[in-house]
Amino acid sequence: MSIPMPNQPVRGSKTGKPIMALLDLLGRTWSLGIIWNLSKQVLTFRELQNRCDGISPTLLNTRLKELRVTNIIEKTGKGYALTAIGEELLLLIYPMGDWANMWGEHLITVKGSNHEG
Repeated sequence: MSIPMPNQPVRGSKTGKPIMALLDLLGRTWSLGIIWNLSKQVLTFRELQNRCDGISPTLLNTRLKELRVTNIIEKTGKGYALTAIGEELLLLIYPMGDWANMWGEHLITVKGSNHEG
């Protein structure tokens, strides 16, 4: 599987619109988890692996490579860190978390009132 890049075919888009490339990248197993774990501090490979519930080294290496090639994270002398553009992405992800909490509450309310399971 290739690294999702704007203007190249990606999952869900033959034209590779930038938003589709981003959603493909972020939708990959552990991509968001890695970004989230780097939101507060620089972490080494081993620290990231521990924080990502024992992700396999192979998968972690793959995701780190994808996130580095797409300039969302970088490797520093102390470990892995978000780039400036990765920090900007995180600022967009935070409100999605708030929206997801509201959505979850809404679904509980709707399911409770409809008595559907």
